[in-house]
Amino acid sequence: MTQEMTLTIKSKHANKFNEGYPLIFRESVVNFHDLKEEGTILKLVDEQKKFIGRGYHGIQNKGYGWVLTRDEEEPINQYFFERKLKKAIDAREKFFNDPNTNAFRLFNGEGDGIGGLTIDYFDGFLLINWYSEGIYRFNESVLEALKSIFEFKGLYEKKRFDQKGQYIEDDDFVLGERAQFPIVVKENGVHFAIYLNDGAMVGVFLDQREVRKSIRDMYSNGKTVLNTFSYTGAFSVFAALGGAAKTTSVDLANRSMDKTKEQFSLNEIDYEAHEIRVMDVFNYFKYAVKKNIKFDMVILDPPSFARSKKHRFSVANDYKDLLKDAIAVTEDKGMIVASTNYAGFDMKKFKSFVEKAFKETNGKYKIIQEHSLPADFKTTKDFPEGDYLKVLFIEKIK
Repeated sequence: MTQEMTLTIKSKHANKFNEGYPLIFRESVVNFHDLKEEGTILKLVDEQKKFIGRGYHGIQNKGYGWVLTRDEEEPINQYFFERKLKKAIDAREKFFNDPNTNAFRLFNGEGDGIGGLTIDYFDGFLLINWYSEGIYRFNESVLEALKSIFEFKGLYEKKRFDQKGQYIEDDDFVLGERAQFPIVVKENGVHFAIYLNDGAMVGVFLDQREVRKSIRDMYSNGKTVLNTFSYTGAFSVFAALGGAAKTTSVDLANRSMDKTKEQFSLNEIDYEAHEIRVMDVFNYFKYAVKKNIKFDMVILDPPSFARSKKHRFSVANDYKDLLKDAIAVTEDKGMIVASTNYAGFDMKKFKSFVEKAFKETNGKYKIIQEHSLPADFKTTKDFPEGDYLKVLFIEKIK
């Protein structure tokens, strides 16, 4: 039985939790220094000792745990996890019935009622992400719950809770049958190679599914496309299948070259008809300006933080300047697809970067389309930070 301790919430923050906010943050707690062992079950009360909720202690980003239930009688045990998981799986029924897509998010953290835990589905194989040592303490209960309600081929995991909040290198296989890698999955009829035991990344970011579909179906035909921070080239593949005249994929990671070729080849696209460059994106922008190379579409989907030998980039501080670099290499009437998964600001702030970038380059623009997370990445209005994805399709007018 996991031990339980009482956590007292300051009066000025009690309402926030009573209204449904799930992330336990330091400033809200009276007896913060009593928090010791991650995985401890927490009973939250206000300063009048009135029950607020029950959750667990787990260090994740700026939080120290998550509220899981507001029912004083509800224990946090295997049955609790079974009910949460079953509800989430039942809500994804339309994805299981989609013949063109067999890779999606099965369980999305606080959106499905358990902060710190996500589960992705790849054609019968599951991948669990544990985002704190605290939630990992419940791994046996979660695994038993999953086995009792859901049939899967095999299960892998990523532990993302070392001291820097990064992925812990491991074999990652947990139970069931071992997959033959790559697992070839479908997304809107397009194939992707997935590796569940090859570092922190698996081959494609599932939250961009609808963005990729828009690029293919609405904006690529006959266009030249620059895909920056291209990872395994997923946007480039969709653009090529949408009839792009040529795609150029740029990423600093050496492995991006072979990974991008693999995704092109899986979809029977001649990668030699496209350009794949392993180089610093910021250097590529300078090169393109110098050579007067322009594109009909520029895709910007940078990591929240990135570092190369000459550049340090953070979305919060540098996205406006990244947009200015993109504007300089985009044709008039061309499209910039600007994306970020940074949770530290909202869409309004993101749009302000766009406005400033165009103003500082004396340009005009029109926002054609907006995207946030797709339906399988369920969010809750009580935790707006969880709705992290912001994507804008921006037409450069001149």
